[in-house]
Amino acid sequence: MAIVESILPETNDAMAAESSRTFLRQFRQNLLGMLGAVLVIFIAATAIFAPLMITHDPIRIMVGPRLAGPSLDFLLGTDQLGRDTFSRVVMGGRIPLLVAFASLGSSLAVGLVLGLIAGFGPRWLDNLLLLVFDTIRSFPSIIFALAMIALLGPSLASIILVIAITSMPIYARVVRTQTEALRSSEYIAAERSMGAGTTRILAVHVLPNVLGPLLILVSMDVPAVIAVEAGLSFLGMGVRPPTPDWGAILNDGYSYINQTPWPVIASGIPIILATLGFTFLGEALRDIFDPKLRKDL
Repeated sequence: MAIVESILPETNDAMAAESSRTFLRQFRQNLLGMLGAVLVIFIAATAIFAPLMITHDPIRIMVGPRLAGPSLDFLLGTDQLGRDTFSRVVMGGRIPLLVAFASLGSSLAVGLVLGLIAGFGPRWLDNLLLLVFDTIRSFPSIIFALAMIALLGPSLASIILVIAITSMPIYARVVRTQTEALRSSEYIAAERSMGAGTTRILAVHVLPNVLGPLLILVSMDVPAVIAVEAGLSFLGMGVRPPTPDWGAILNDGYSYINQTPWPVIASGIPIILATLGFTFLGEALRDIFDPKLRKDL
């Protein structure tokens, strides 16, 4: 018995290492996935090291040329208040990524727990949670966001809360569906017959099988969250001035687009790159985790 127990961890480690090698091999073969990963790493690194990359104070109003074009002093020109557009765009990437990861991370955690409870719990609890999910999803997302922000006031916390609430039912329903499918499988029944508890079954057998689809959903939802945050800031319902943000820079540039197009171009390109990066990465993860789409089966 002791020999079997000593062999099992080594077997599990070998299987995990082989799975990791297979994942990396498949990911390297996906050119769009590699491009998406490079774009995501570039956007994330720019946001993390933004204070080291900026050339001017992004909120400092300067007396120099306003609405100026690119130059050696101002790489992407200046806005209507003389602020350096390049520094504002670099610092402005922190807000969308913070909103995306904070809102999606919290909604993923809550949705994962509620989905496991709904899929593995009693029927009455499942019906109750489904009612809650359907109630939240019955409200149009944009209308719900505008109403919540009107009640709570424009702020970063309000945006994160709104996106987390509206995204949670999606993840919870996916986890519930996957859990219900695994609940009736033979190896779960075998685990039950051997005396395994509900916590062990969920943590060891169910959770690893539902994480793959969730990672795909999260990576595909990041561009949507960035677009929502930029849209709310564009409408003046996001972060308050003078905090740099892509949506706010886009709004300022749109007001003065007849004088110079550079603020619109400078704030629009990062949104496009972030959207393409996370979309390509999500599609690559889908190709790897979805057995129906694997090419090496």
